[in-house]
Formats: sequence, structure tokens, C-alpha cells
Amino acid sequence: MAKRTYAVSVARGLWASGADLIGYIPSVSVAPVISELVESDGGTNGASPRVFPLSREEEAMGVLGALPLAGKFGAIVMQDNGFGNALTALTTFNIAYHLPLLIVANTRGGLGEYNSMIHTLCQYVPDLLARVGIRVFELDRRSSPRDWEAVVAEAGTHARMTFRPVVVLTHFWATDGTGA
Repeated sequence: MAKRTYAVSVARGLWASGADLIGYIPSVSVAPVISELVESDGGTNGASPRVFPLSREEEAMGVLGALPLAGKFGAIVMQDNGFGNALTALTTFNIAYHLPLLIVANTRGGLGEYNSMIHTLCQYVPDLLARVGIRVFELDRRSSPRDWEAVVAEAGTHARMTFRPVVVLTHFWATDGTGA
């Protein structure tokens, strides 16, 4: 039996959350999750009808965050340093209009981070999000892949119940070596 990776668990959790569409901001650090999402959605050649790239984080907040206006639910996969770009969209659109949204963000700036610049913003992301009223759940190697799947799925339920964006920060750098 193949080892169940954290990337697989995140992908399963996103689908189990009830997400109708999943957007992502391309990055090598989230690539294994994107690959799992596309494959599990029956995509071919790296393309899927329900999983698609977006160019910037604030674009993702608008596109996926507007889905509840059409009776749908969206999710985003990104890096946590992207909250620097997304904060205005999150606070003036998603939060202000009570639009549920699930965001799974790979953390940067932790142990083993090679890019010294990334620490400048990323160390403050959990506090910054909490300060503007966004609920944050964090996952790292202390939780099993099954826990990761359950928390991601439950975070989607929480977003829909509270009519607010919810963020799951995932510390992939210290999990199963998937690179995501």
C-alpha cells in the first residue's frame, strides 16, 4: 500500500469540503496538491474543468469568493506570503459581504526556509489574519495525513456555517517530502 501523502490528504479534504471550484496561484510549493486535485477530478494533461490557475491572490479572492452569490462554494490553494496581495480583497469583499471561502495556504518562513526575504511577512500571517477576523487553523507534522484531510474538510463546513472566509495554514516543509 502506497504511503498516503499530505498533498493527497489536502486534495481529498478540499473535495470533501464541498468545493465546487478550486483556484490556485501557481507555485512549486503547492504543485503536488494541484497535481492531486487535477488527477482526482479526472483531469488530463494537467488540466481539469474544476481546478484552474489564477494570476494573483486578490483575483482568486474575487473569482472564488463570489461563488456563493451563485449558490456555489469555492476554495483557493496558495502560499501564505500571498496574503500580502489578498488582504484588501478579503476585507472589503469576502468579509464585508459575508461570503464563505476556503483558503488552504502553504506556509513559508518556517524552519528550513531558504529565502530570507520571506520571513518579513510570513511570520505575521496568522496574527494578521486573526486581527482582521479571519479564522485560521494550522496543520503541521504533528498531525497525521488523515487529520489534515479532516481539518481541511471541516474548515470548509465552518466557512459555510459562519459565512466567512476560513484559512488552513499547512506546514508542508516538514511533512512527507512532497515539496508542497
